[in-house]
Amino acid sequence: MQTRRIKIGRLLILLAILFLVTFLWAGGGAIMRSSISKFSPVPAETSAATLSNLTSTWERVHRVFFLKSAIDAKLDKKSYVRLSDTPLALQQAIIAVEDSRFYHHVGFDIEGILRATLVNVQTGAYVEGGSTITQQLVKNLFLSQERTLVRKVEEFVLAIDIELRYSKEQILEMYLNSIYFGSGAYGIGEASTIYFGKPPFHLNLAECAMLAGLPNAPSLTSPYVDFAAAKQRQAVVLAAMTRNSYIGPSQAQEAKLTPILLAK
Repeated sequence: MQTRRIKIGRLLILLAILFLVTFLWAGGGAIMRSSISKFSPVPAETSAATLSNLTSTWERVHRVFFLKSAIDAKLDKKSYVRLSDTPLALQQAIIAVEDSRFYHHVGFDIEGILRATLVNVQTGAYVEGGSTITQQLVKNLFLSQERTLVRKVEEFVLAIDIELRYSKEQILEMYLNSIYFGSGAYGIGEASTIYFGKPPFHLNLAECAMLAGLPNAPSLTSPYVDFAAAKQRQAVVLAAMTRNSYIGPSQAQEAKLTPILLAK
């Protein structure tokens, strides 16, 4: 218990430091400058820019300190699927291909980044990503696709914050309900219906593996767009599941040969 408290304390300190960096990079400087010079006349366009920075900074502050309400506001509850109604094979497929060390990190994973880089170099293709499922959840809910230091730091801050406030099962559940699967399907509930015409609970291994392969490039690998590409991604997922000992080689081969019957 004492060791756990020490670890949580260290994480909270790290979170505070990262948040301070984010605050300064994302507009904290503008707030301080605005406070110092509030009695000095400034051009209208400068005031508008400062107001925009203040609003953006406040949004970032709100996300960190009121994270649960911010997440609840973003999640679509209409088609939300509980993890208990999601096949274990789908959970394992997503973890295997997206974040194999999901249960062993605290939101970001240096070892996972290095391993993913090595795997991608060895295969000559983008097989695994370096971002954790928690980081991807943050991006799905809150962040843009811009590649800046500010956005990356904010991503790390929120990922750690989520890990401190939610269980791994809750994080995986939210991820499955927010990820884009292509062909207009957001979340596993819509994806299962749009592609296979049934709820997630009834998906077989072949279908789970195909769905787990789509978030990597959903607009390109949707089976409605390019069925061959979807099958290739399915094979990548099955190989990852085998490599992580979720299934055996014979199960992977059987899943590859299982006919895929699309809803359309």
